[in-house]
Amino acid sequence: MSDHDHVTVERLDGVGRIVMDRPDHHNALNRAMAAELRDATADLVEDDDVRCLVLTGEGSAFNTGADLSTLEGDASDGRRLRGLASRLHGAVRNVATAPMPAVTGVNGVAAGGGFGLALSGDIVLVSAEARFEFAYPEIALSGDGGSTYFLPRLVGHRRAREIALLDEPIPPAEAVDIGLATEVVPADEFDDRLAELAATLADGPTRAYGATKRLLNGSYARDLPAQLAAETDSISSLATTADYARGHAAFFEKEDPAFEGR
Repeated sequence: MSDHDHVTVERLDGVGRIVMDRPDHHNALNRAMAAELRDATADLVEDDDVRCLVLTGEGSAFNTGADLSTLEGDASDGRRLRGLASRLHGAVRNVATAPMPAVTGVNGVAAGGGFGLALSGDIVLVSAEARFEFAYPEIALSGDGGSTYFLPRLVGHRRAREIALLDEPIPPAEAVDIGLATEVVPADEFDDRLAELAATLADGPTRAYGATKRLLNGSYARDLPAQLAAETDSISSLATTADYARGHAAFFEKEDPAFEGR
């Protein structure tokens, strides 16, 4: 368990779980919570014993972005928004580029900065009682939290503009259909399914997962020859891992490999 005020961190059986814990404020971000979220994600992604990262919310919300009660509604908020966004973006970057699988468990509304944070996961599990909202037009601001990065890559530029400009709530089933989310589950099955997914990924070949994520993330900046070269370097380097030896042996022994993430 952690000693943070606004997030709870647990490590168990290879799973590092972060729960955003301001339920009375719909898990909205103030300066302290954004910093704690950045620091908690940084700690987990640097922990070699963590083989799957989970991020979810306490109560009825995943995360609803900035806590507007901490803002003044005038030009002085520029520095406040910059500080808040910078801290949130550290957390988004940590989740999106984590060297292990990252699962965002969208237990409730994900809006504003929480929208981008939800999309940063490799697997996005959504409760049937959740919804996604871009939300920024309601207060005449532009997107942050990686939303303008993830949206066009997940749903295409035309649909991204529709979501951002019309700003209509997106229900769970639609989120899965258009590629924002991976799977929707009934609310009363959500916690069990989230734990099941995390355990499955934590039992996998962690270093191979991380290498595959790096290849996917880097593919947008490379042409095909460069991507093929990166794949060659990556797959050959993984031959040195203990998990590769376990997987190879298990294949010929017709057994399930017992990976250890090394």
